[in-house]
Amino acid sequence: MSFTMIVCGVEIKSNEAVVCLLTYSDGVFSLPDCRATRVPLASNNGAEPLKAFQSTFAKLMEDYKVARVVIRERHLKGKFAGSTVGFKLEAAIQLLDGSPGLNGEPLIVDTFSPSEIKTALSAYPMPVRFEDTELKAFQEAAFTVAYAYLVADEEGED
Repeated sequence: MSFTMIVCGVEIKSNEAVVCLLTYSDGVFSLPDCRATRVPLASNNGAEPLKAFQSTFAKLMEDYKVARVVIRERHLKGKFAGSTVGFKLEAAIQLLDGSPGLNGEPLIVDTFSPSEIKTALSAYPMPVRFEDTELKAFQEAAFTVAYAYLVADEEGED
């Protein structure tokens, strides 16, 4: 079966979503060019900046025909807990779940925990070193979550 799936890996840092597009077609992964590596929140005061962030993110997904968005899950409490602004951004992205996506199919938005990422990477190590991808260093977590999600999804289809 031949299909192309474009996944957008997302890591939320401070007041922005760091993104990385990864495609999977006929068992081959590739990194398509993308006009944005980050989608920032202009201000964390009020609903309008959050709506603008959501609209910008949705337009990016639409323009690149993304089928799935996978967000790297963050801790709710403790030393590495996510910020309140970060959780707002995550919610804005998650609310896009079910919106029109590729070929009229609904966009799927999911989260992937660090333990799920670790499990996927131990079963399917990355076929290339991150340094060889030509992505920016700050995109590594977004790339990793997209890759882990795709290999875990592929494993579930066998």
